[in-house]
Amino acid sequence: MSRRGIVGAATLVLLLAAAAAAALIARSGGAAAGEQTATLPPATAAVERGDLIDTLTVSGTLGYGPEQPVVNAAGGTLTELPEEGEVISRGEELYEVNRDPVLLMYGPKPMHRTLELGVPDGADVRHLERNLSELGYEVEVDNHFGLSTRAAVRKWQAKVGLPVTGSVSKAEVVVLPGEVRVQALGAPVGTSVRAGQTLLTVTGVERLVTVQLDAGRQSLARKGAPVQVELPGELELKGKISEVGTVAKQAGEDGDTTVDVRIRPDDPGKAGKLDQVPVSVELQSEIRRDVLSVPVEALLALRQGGYGVEVVEGANVRVVPVTAGIFANGRVEVSGSGLTEGMRVGVPAT
Repeated sequence: MSRRGIVGAATLVLLLAAAAAAALIARSGGAAAGEQTATLPPATAAVERGDLIDTLTVSGTLGYGPEQPVVNAAGGTLTELPEEGEVISRGEELYEVNRDPVLLMYGPKPMHRTLELGVPDGADVRHLERNLSELGYEVEVDNHFGLSTRAAVRKWQAKVGLPVTGSVSKAEVVVLPGEVRVQALGAPVGTSVRAGQTLLTVTGVERLVTVQLDAGRQSLARKGAPVQVELPGELELKGKISEVGTVAKQAGEDGDTTVDVRIRPDDPGKAGKLDQVPVSVELQSEIRRDVLSVPVEALLALRQGGYGVEVVEGANVRVVPVTAGIFANGRVEVSGSGLTEGMRVGVPAT
């Protein structure tokens, strides 16, 4: 996403404020601080106290999170594949080579060796045993591949249609962090496949929005912060930032440097099942608590520089200088001596 593609609400409102201020200069002839004016403004608005939240709208994509290749370790003919969009869980078949199933197991790291009786103890043994236990086989979950582990493996192999060897190789099992959704297929059924070949691309099963945020704006994305997501058709979803990338990457050859931001919708069911949906995401760029604010149109450019507002008290109007803070939702934070909640300030006629 290019820098030009990011439009900050604050930038837009500043432009509107400048235009409004110019219009007010024309009306007032350029007021001075403390000046009493005889002409009542065409309309008034209240000075309000509350929270102001400045936002930044960026582009994102609704899908199922990052893609991960499934690397094959079996050699032979690819005899079966799942369908795109299919969800595969622990112990279920990912694909089939030479009519032997290759099954999904859960774990933090891929298999790197054949697990069998006598193999040195290790965490990979424990992960295999935990998977077998979760699948309903009686086995002690530790780091040791003993007789009980071999017995459990043999029962499992017999049930799923694998050669009953009592050992587990990389050609029989693919280890991934959890349940997966098939994103894309890398080869057609009937192809001769080899070890090291990518046969599937998968994602997680959770609905996620991914934003490639300009790295210079990374501070706007805070884990746990609420966001608003707008889908095509003006459907709006609320969500929270679940992950903020720490590694910047270049978006295209001439693109800007970005970080990935992932957002988890509060109600993923409302997002439907479509993948790679373009969305708009409203990030909270700044929050000011318990401040005074007026409509942007109330700002008046002063002759001596800076801004003021026309305070209307009955038939009297006076110009009060103010310091402007953040702009948000058509209002601007203001502070100034004698300015209080509930006062009426002049604005152009609506």
